[in-house]
This record gives sequence, structure tokens and C-alpha cells, in this order.
Amino acid sequence: MSNTNISRTRARLLAAVASVAIAGAIGFGAVTTGTAPVLADAVRVQAPQVPSFADVVDKVSPAVVSVQVKAKIQPASDNGGDDMFQGGPGFDQLPDNSPLKRFFREFRGDGDNGGHQQRHSNREQRPRPVAQGSGFFISEDGYLVTNNHVVEGGSAFTVVMDNGDELDAKLIGTDPRTDLAVLKVDDSRKFTYVDFADDSKVRVGDWVVAVGNPFGLGGTVTSGIVSARGRDIGAGPYDDFLQIDAAVNRGNSGGPAFNLSGEVVGINTAIFSPSGGNVGIAFAIPASTAKQVVQTLMKDGSVSRGWLGVEIQPVNKDIADSLGLQDAKGAIVSEAQEGSPALKAGIKAGDVITAVDGKEVDSPRELARAVGAIQPGKSVEVTVWRGGKSETMNLELGTLPSPDKQASNDQGNQQQAEPSSLADLGLTVTPSEDGKGLVVTDVDPDSDAADRGIQAGDVIVSINSRDVKGAKDVTAAMSDAEKAGRKAVLVQITRDDNSRFVALPIGQG
Repeated sequence: MSNTNISRTRARLLAAVASVAIAGAIGFGAVTTGTAPVLADAVRVQAPQVPSFADVVDKVSPAVVSVQVKAKIQPASDNGGDDMFQGGPGFDQLPDNSPLKRFFREFRGDGDNGGHQQRHSNREQRPRPVAQGSGFFISEDGYLVTNNHVVEGGSAFTVVMDNGDELDAKLIGTDPRTDLAVLKVDDSRKFTYVDFADDSKVRVGDWVVAVGNPFGLGGTVTSGIVSARGRDIGAGPYDDFLQIDAAVNRGNSGGPAFNLSGEVVGINTAIFSPSGGNVGIAFAIPASTAKQVVQTLMKDGSVSRGWLGVEIQPVNKDIADSLGLQDAKGAIVSEAQEGSPALKAGIKAGDVITAVDGKEVDSPRELARAVGAIQPGKSVEVTVWRGGKSETMNLELGTLPSPDKQASNDQGNQQQAEPSSLADLGLTVTPSEDGKGLVVTDVDPDSDAADRGIQAGDVIVSINSRDVKGAKDVTAAMSDAEKAGRKAVLVQITRDDNSRFVALPIGQG
């Protein structure tokens, strides 16, 4: 074959190969433009970026510590326990190299048999671990804050720092009512510490970072937002918690919740948890409360609060209507305690306290906080609503006594008397044995009285601030209220030595 034919054959083969390649490429759907295929871009979303908490954590972590608490636990008995812990009858007759004797000796922690009783006694007296929580330094010289319930009952305290150093601490003071405590570490070093924030500027939705020692794991950081302010969780009269949704668990107690500036906005103290673990509802003592209490503890070791000496309850709309109050605000006095500043000043059951030193109080909690913030011995002006008008009286506050409440359970047999019917109120009553009030003997289950919780055995002691001795006193008070255009009467009842007010509608009979 000539060279010319070979060249033509080669050209035809190359053309055929190219044709097949092109057809194959087209068959697989590729687009050919004489250049490499163009691929689509990866998906990217332009969204607001959540700020990192790393800078905050780096700065504040050295100020947060683990608080370990120990207490002296007395032995159950002088002989150190039952036969199991002593080794059983005949233990002393076993050979010293007996595995059984060695087991019981090691179980009890004895190094040798000699002097066992003395070492056992000393060991029982040593402080044992009883609690573990969190805390944080608030000064360069070693003052730190934690919860009272963390240190309560402790006799020895150890602070474990972020770098692992363990330092002894001493208890400076506690305040059970706000669940706060102050410890002090004496050391030559200068401690990293943090400041309290102005929590009046904290808003629902603000970021918070919680740092603590949950379950003894060591320094742990969680984040969330402020879920609510001013929460009352029934812990005491000074409840005013921040609610946050950062993960807070056992061991976080006493630890701080920071804002993004590294300031303490609250001290983690309680959680709502049906299961015992975090469910995203935690409560923190606001910085403003903590700062005031902590400063007092550092100075005096305890907190003294003003005392008015009244038992109070909220004013609802029914009570407000029965008293002619325009708004359902203030705190109605159910009893002025014996020997209290309130009783000496003439405050009595049925009065509604509406202001202290000219500052309005909207609720019993606000009244308790307002009075508690005033130093004992100071004269204050208390405004009350009585008899359809406002009155002002001056008194000198006492010192709030210890939380222990004394109760009297004196009870007597009820006098046998003919029951009377207060049909309009759905009640059947009889005079009390001492002549002070009416004992409820029956309650119509379909009445307003039943709806408001009045029960057989309750004692009606007054109605619209008038003492009640018989059923006619009740009907007279109801008649007067109707003439005054009132829709309800205010009934004071006592039960188990506790007094409260109930507003009952009138004009239905």
C-alpha cells in the first residue's frame, strides 16, 4: 500500500474515533464548548452570625471556682458500728495474716491492729465531703460569692480554681433569706475577679453565659438568653429572680451568669426540673440584690432588715371592689403581730398598705422588699387604705426576727349553739366558743363562698373591718355595703391560727 493510501486510511480512522467520542459525550449529556465543563457553585447562605462567647469565657473563667464543702459527721455509736464493721464475734482470735481479718481491717481503713480505737475515733471526727457547688471572686484579695445552700452546715471549705489549684477558704457570712454566702481565701496572690452588672438594663432576650461546676466535672460553660425577669418561685418574700434558659444543673449553684461584657448579671441558684436535670428553666439572683447583700456580709457578716410585723396577702379585684379601692394594688393586712411596730402604730387587720415613704407598693412582695431594704430603727411613713379613705402614719421599724416561726396550736371544743343561716352567702354558722366570730358549720357547694375556699371549721372574725359576734352583724354589714354601692363584702376568716381575707359578692338573695 502506498504512503498516500496509508495516510488516507489513518485520517479516516481518526475521524471515526473522534465521531464516536463526541457521540458518547453527547449521549451522557455533557455540554461541549471546546473547553473544560463548568460546575455549579456550592450552596452558601448569607445569615447573621451569632457572636462567639470565647473572648468572654477567656477573661472570666479564672475568676470562677468550684466550692467543695466538708462537715464533721459524728459516728452513729461509740463502738464504731455493728458487728459487720467490727469484724464480727471472734474477730480478734483470727490470725493476723487471715484474709478475712485483712479484709475487715482494710474495709475499716486500719493500718494495723494496734491503736485501732483511737485512730477510728479521730477519723470519724474529720470533715467529710457533704456538698459541691460553684462560686466566683469579687475582689483581688480573695473574697468570693456562692449560695448559702452550698455552704450550709459546712465546717471546712476548699476552693478549686480554674488552673486546678486548691485553696482553703473561710466563711465570712451568710444570708439564708436571699440564699447568698461570702467566703474568703487568704493567699498572697492577686486573684482575677469580676464585677456586678447593672441588672436594671438587662432585657428579656439578652445573651447570658453561665460558668460553673456541674456534677463535679470542672469548669463548664453554657449559654442562653434571659427568659424573664422578676420571677417569684416561692422561695421567700424577696423572690425577684432572673429566669434564663442556659443549661444549669446540680453543681452550678452559686456560679455566675455573665453578660457579653463579662459582668455578672445573676447568680445561679435554682432550677425547675421535673426530672432532676436541665430543662432550660433556671433562676438567678439579680446582680442588684446580690451586690447589696454581699457588701453587707463583707462588712458585718450578717444582714439586718427592717421589720413591720404584719401578715399580708394580695389585693385582688374582688377585695378592691369590696373596699372601694380603684385599683387592685397594695397588701391587705390579715393580722398585725403581737409587739410589732405595726400594731403599736395602730395598723390593724383589714388595712391595705399602699405605700411606704411615699413609694407605692403594688403587692405583698414589693412591700416585703421595700421594708426589708430599710435599716432597723429608722422612722418610715406608711400609707394605708381604711374605711374608704387613705391615711398616713409614722412608725419606727424593728429588726426582722429569725426565720423560725412560732405557732400556737391551742384549740378548744366548740360551743354547742343553734346554727344560723346566711343563705345569701351560702353559709351556715354558729357563734364561736369565745364569742369572737362565727364558726362555719356548713358551706353550700354551689355558692361563691365554696368557690373561694371557705370550709366548714373556718371562723369569720370580721366583715368589712367590723368585728363579728353574730349573724346579724354579717347581715348589717352586707346591707351597709349595698347602700354604699359595693358589689362585695370583705370577710376575714381564720383557719389553723392563720388569717386571710375573702371577698364575697352580695345582693343576690
